[in-house]
Amino acid sequence: MPELTWQKSTYSAEAANCVEIAATPTTIHIRDSKTPAGPHLTLRPTVWVYFLSHAPDASR
Repeated sequence: MPELTWQKSTYSAEAANCVEIAATPTTIHIRDSKTPAGPHLTLRPTVWVYFLSHAPDASR
């Protein structure tokens, strides 16, 4: 597996308590920024898109 490039939401600023994602062409990886060496979830991109379509919009 190639090295993952983790990103925080722009809403998180420098906060240490947020979710980070790393995307590859075939998987989306999700982890807790407080425990970067801990376990993470791995989803198919279609599942991630489904999740995002049902998540509340934080900008409202």
